[in-house]
Amino acid sequence: VQLQASGGGLVQAGGSLRLTCAASGGTLSRSSLAWFRQTPGKERDFVAAIRWRASMTSYADSVKGRFTISRDNAKNTAYLQMNNLKPEDTAVYYCASSAMSTVSPLQYAWNSWGQGTQVTVSS
Repeated sequence: VQLQASGGGLVQAGGSLRLTCAASGGTLSRSSLAWFRQTPGKERDFVAAIRWRASMTSYADSVKGRFTISRDNAKNTAYLQMNNLKPEDTAVYYCASSAMSTVSPLQYAWNSWGQGTQVTVSS
């Protein structure tokens, strides 16, 4: 499965963006999905995940209450709705998938990665 993240851009603090992760070459319906983000010189950090049965989600403490992960299996797509954005949310955002039923915050739990999309939040 190939993943492609999109929807990034420049937004003012307090604004919103919705990121999209589109899959090709396979189905996401039985894959768990996650979003990570990375800033220059730092490790890739966990943002959110949704298990393939969609019965469980997990969020990093820094985004709880502001970000929402969701999926549309019919469209083979996952989303990250980001509200009340802050300058510290500025990063390249990556989507990832796993054949396991997981919401792990660890990178090695996710075996397929898409290219990132840049999110920049101005103060």
